[in-house]
Amino acid sequence: MKIAVVDESPARAAVIEEGLRDAGYSDIHVLLERKALVGRLHELAPDVVLINLENPGRDVLEESFALSRALARPIAMFVDQSDERSISDAVDAGISAYVVDGMRKERIKPILELAVRRFHAFTRLQSELHEAKSALAERKVVDRAKALLMKKRGIDEPAAYALLRKQAMDSGRRIGEVADALVTALTLLGGDE
Repeated sequence: MKIAVVDESPARAAVIEEGLRDAGYSDIHVLLERKALVGRLHELAPDVVLINLENPGRDVLEESFALSRALARPIAMFVDQSDERSISDAVDAGISAYVVDGMRKERIKPILELAVRRFHAFTRLQSELHEAKSALAERKVVDRAKALLMKKRGIDEPAAYALLRKQAMDSGRRIGEVADALVTALTLLGGDE
């Protein structure tokens, strides 16, 4: 597992690195400067990012949260002090583990494992939410297409659905795509009223 450690303090970064090596990890890359951090992390392509902030200001936290959104990787963040808003922002930004005043080398491995597990759980939930939203949107367009066919052709709902399904099978497309094309065409022609 490739691990990136971001810490401007060489002494603190050494503690994290030692904790990781004691836990059996060897592919560790320490970044002591935050300059061009997103680009450098993209090039490095770590599996996990550990960020240690002694006493983070609002700008540094915002930058770290933006980093979380840009990288789409598990991120564990260690801070010495925090408040409710920072914790809430960290959760919203997808930070996998936000640890306040808990940076000790013997805790690094369980926190790293927690960050990876939470990231995968969060990613799975996001994927399921996206699929549910897509299915709902497709169902709405299919319902609208059925209503248009019922009105234009004077047929009932099962017959309208059968027409959409037949067109989808004949054209090798999904029924949602056919419904969307029908709704779009009728809207452009002004015939969807």
